[in-house]
Amino acid sequence: MIDSHHHLWNPARGDYGWMPEDNDTLTRHYRLQDLISVTKQNGVSQTILVQAAPTVNETEYMMGIADSTDLIGGVVGWINFEDQLDRQQLERLANHPKFKSVRPMVQDIEDDNWLLREDIKWAFDAVVDLDLCFDALGFPKHSAPFLQVFQRHPELKVVIDHCMKPQIATDGFDDWAGDIQELASKTNACIKLSGLVTEAGAKASQQSLQPYVDHVIACFGADRIMWGSDWPVSRLSMEYGDWLSLAKSLTKNLSEADNNAIFSETANHFYRLS
Repeated sequence: MIDSHHHLWNPARGDYGWMPEDNDTLTRHYRLQDLISVTKQNGVSQTILVQAAPTVNETEYMMGIADSTDLIGGVVGWINFEDQLDRQQLERLANHPKFKSVRPMVQDIEDDNWLLREDIKWAFDAVVDLDLCFDALGFPKHSAPFLQVFQRHPELKVVIDHCMKPQIATDGFDDWAGDIQELASKTNACIKLSGLVTEAGAKASQQSLQPYVDHVIACFGADRIMWGSDWPVSRLSMEYGDWLSLAKSLTKNLSEADNNAIFSETANHFYRLS
């Protein structure tokens, strides 16, 4: 079993600007040993460690952790898309066998059309040239810009994080559903079955999440879907094992082959894990 999306962080590092200072769940040090504990309890054999700060320093911090364990099979890092000199950083990182993908924190950028700026186009070209992947982090409002970018760069290997963060808590299914259908049918992107319990908040349940999961499966198919815990952010709603159990319940009517794809094979193929 592969967890395609989780974090490890130390708030004392000082570059997690999004993190609320008064949230005891988030503002604590999550160490490798914490990850080993929850994955061992839940039968997860390999993971993808994902950036949580918009700095190359944090990417270096994650690479150091990944180097110390076989549990972490890959790292999704960050470079500055607004500085073309960071191509050198990307080339250097790409030489590491565990560096798999880049992720600009689009959801935190004020300009909703930032993705379409001509001065960042070089970064998408570089990701393609270096045979890396791109993790797409955004809200439903970013669906149209993402679609344009994916179509502009058809060779870009893309995975959409957190099902594009549907606004489950406020019953935002209809607007999101059309965007997901378009992204699935008009691009080759994969998608992560992750982040849903956080978006649902107090409404997180099989009943509330089932329509969203069913729609993602219908649009993308199991071979383009990968499960991710989004731990420890997911702890805002439930613990690691509870989300994994819920995810399995949400896909229980699928075939064994489809479940193998969602919980292992799609991530294995996309991130080219050993």
